[in-house]
Amino acid sequence: MPRDVAAVVVTYNSARHVAALLDSLPDAFGDLTYSVVVVDNDSADGTPELLHRRSDCDVVRASNDGYAAGINRAVLASPEASTILILNPDATLDPDAVPRMLEVFRRRHDAGIVAPRVREKDGSLSPTLRRGPTLGRVGGLSFTGLPVFTERIEIPGEYEGEHEVDWAVGAILLVDRRCFDALGGLDESFFLYSEETDFSLRARDAGWTTVYTPRAGAMHVGGGSGESATTHTMQMLNRVRLYRRRAGDRRAWLYFGMTIVVELRRAVLGDRKSWSTVRALLRPSIRPPQLGASTAFLPE
Repeated sequence: MPRDVAAVVVTYNSARHVAALLDSLPDAFGDLTYSVVVVDNDSADGTPELLHRRSDCDVVRASNDGYAAGINRAVLASPEASTILILNPDATLDPDAVPRMLEVFRRRHDAGIVAPRVREKDGSLSPTLRRGPTLGRVGGLSFTGLPVFTERIEIPGEYEGEHEVDWAVGAILLVDRRCFDALGGLDESFFLYSEETDFSLRARDAGWTTVYTPRAGAMHVGGGSGESATTHTMQMLNRVRLYRRRAGDRRAWLYFGMTIVVELRRAVLGDRKSWSTVRALLRPSIRPPQLGASTAFLPE
């Protein structure tokens, strides 16, 4: 008998957080039927041992092929279900969050992805909604409040009612299984970062919408696996790679050049991670090998 939801989690040195996530799930699912599969990407902090001591999830140990590969692997290992709940290990869900997300699918037949209202650890709103990437938005000028200049949506009113969005941060996403299968899952070539952006935009291309609902709540700590110069570099390179795939080489060169300027400015202002990113943008040979983006100057 198919479940209502297959919850999938990818852990990487997540021992500090994943227990709280798993503890929150029974109340979050309410009366729904569900499964939980956790893929551990070769953690070295005791995460696999912690997970194996629990009886509320199935654990798959894997080499670290990236976040997207871990999610795809978890889906394959899950029992049949009509929806897939993608969860970061450093998130927790509010009671009845999942039924409230699932209800969106029952009302909106074009919905392929549903995102809840997310708060930070201190209870403040986490601005998880995003606009699609454009040349105007490459600088991340959120302080302007102008949609033409910023991907991140920080206007509080945009989080008060249900509506469609271009994409949402992938810490907590409920995905229609038909949408997931139609797109072939997450694109594993990104390794880490931009996979949820790519997935939502490809879903929109195929006729599915991403819907935000404030009726479902969750908390996300953020940075549960740590942030480094390498992961920041991956993030910026993947933004360029995603833009190139969607906009073509001509505009991608402009996007790439503007990204270099933005990162150089951040570095000059004191962000040490950005110096490493600038070097990797300018020298393909030192880019993170996991991305497979070291052979061409314009990341592909």
